[in-house]
Amino acid sequence: MHAVPPVVEDFGQDIASIARIDAVPTILQVICRVTGMGFAAVARVTEDRWIACEVHDEIEFGLRPGRELKVETTICNEIRGSGQAVVIDHVTRDEKFREHPTPSMYGFESYISVPIRRRNGEFFGTLCAIDPRPARLRTPEVIGMFELFAALIGRQLESQDRLAQSEADLVDERQLAELREQFIAVLGHDLRNPLASIDAGVNLLRRTPLDDKAVATVDLIQKSVQRMARLIDNILDFARGRLGGGLIVERTAVPIRPVLAQVIEEMRLAVPDRTIEEEFAVTEPVNGDGARIAQLLSNLLANALSHGTPGTPVRVGARGGANAFELFVANSGDPIPADTIGRLFQPFFRASAPTEIKGLGLGLFISQEIARAHGGMLTVHSDERETRFTFRMPAE
Repeated sequence: MHAVPPVVEDFGQDIASIARIDAVPTILQVICRVTGMGFAAVARVTEDRWIACEVHDEIEFGLRPGRELKVETTICNEIRGSGQAVVIDHVTRDEKFREHPTPSMYGFESYISVPIRRRNGEFFGTLCAIDPRPARLRTPEVIGMFELFAALIGRQLESQDRLAQSEADLVDERQLAELREQFIAVLGHDLRNPLASIDAGVNLLRRTPLDDKAVATVDLIQKSVQRMARLIDNILDFARGRLGGGLIVERTAVPIRPVLAQVIEEMRLAVPDRTIEEEFAVTEPVNGDGARIAQLLSNLLANALSHGTPGTPVRVGARGGANAFELFVANSGDPIPADTIGRLFQPFFRASAPTEIKGLGLGLFISQEIARAHGGMLTVHSDERETRFTFRMPAE
C-alpha cells in the first residue's frame, strides 16, 4: 500500500469534521455488513491529495484516519474529475477496469465509491469500500444506500460549516429528519420489495413440477430470502432506534402465553436437535406489544441456542403479577467474561460463537430497545451454572 505519514496540517480540520459526525462509524459498519465487504472509508479528495478521514477495516488493509494515499493511484481521483460513482462487482470481469493499475496495486476485486458533496455542490471526497473478493454491488438498493449515506455526510458537513460561522439558527432540522426518513424508507421499501418479488416467484415455482435438484435449489433460495428479510428488519429497527427517535410499540392487553408458545414452537422446528423447556407462570393478559415481545424472545432464544452448550436444554420462563411482567431465557455453557458483558448490548457486537453462526450482531441491541420502549429493562447474569437474560417491565 502506497501510504504516506499522517496529515498534521492542511486537512486536519476536514478529518476532525468527519470525526465529529457520530453516525459515520455506524455508516461504515452498516456498509460492510450489508455488502459483505471488508473495508469502508470516508476520504477527503482534492486535486493532489487523498486522505483517509474515517475507516472501518476488517481485512487488515492497514489504512488509518489521517493516512494518505497518492491521489494519482486511486480511482477516487477519477471520481473527483467526473463527479460520477464507480461500481465494480468483479474487477477481473470488468471490461473497463480489469486492466486498470489501481485494483492490482491495492489487491481488490470489488469496489464502490460515490462522491460526497456539500449542499452547495462543492466536492469534498468519497464514501468508498473495497474487498479482495467479488461482491454484488451494482444494484439499485446498494447504490441507493451509498448515495443516501453520502448525502447524509455531506449535509452534516454543511451543518458544521454553518455552526462554525455562528449560524446555528440556519441548520435545517427538518431536512435532516427527511434524510433519516429517507434512510428508513430505503431499508423498509426499496430493499424489502425486491425480496417480496423473489419470495412470490419461489412460491410460484413450488406449484410447478420440479425435480429433486430444482426443489433443493428453491428451498435454498427461500431460506436466503427469509434470512435477508430478517437482516433488513434488524437494520430497520436499528435505524429507528438510532436515527428515527426509537422503536415504536403498541401496547394492548395481550394474552402473552400463546405468543411465547408460538415463538418456542417455531424455534423447535428450526433447531430440532435442541431441547427447549418452558416454565410459564402467567395466565393474565400483559399490557404490551405482542409482536415486539415475540421478537425479543426470538432474539434471546436464538442467542441461547447459538452460545449454549450443545446437548443441554435451554429454559424459557415467564411470570406476571399485578406490578410487573418478567421473561427469562437461560442456557448452560462457559460464563460470559465481565468485559464482554459490558458490550453485549452494543450494536454489531458479537461474542465468540461457532463460525457457522451468522448475523449482524443486532439481536441483543434490538431486544434492549424493545425492553426500553416498554418502560422496562433487559439484564444478563452469567456464571458457571448458567447464563440468563431477563426482561422485566411494569404491568401498566
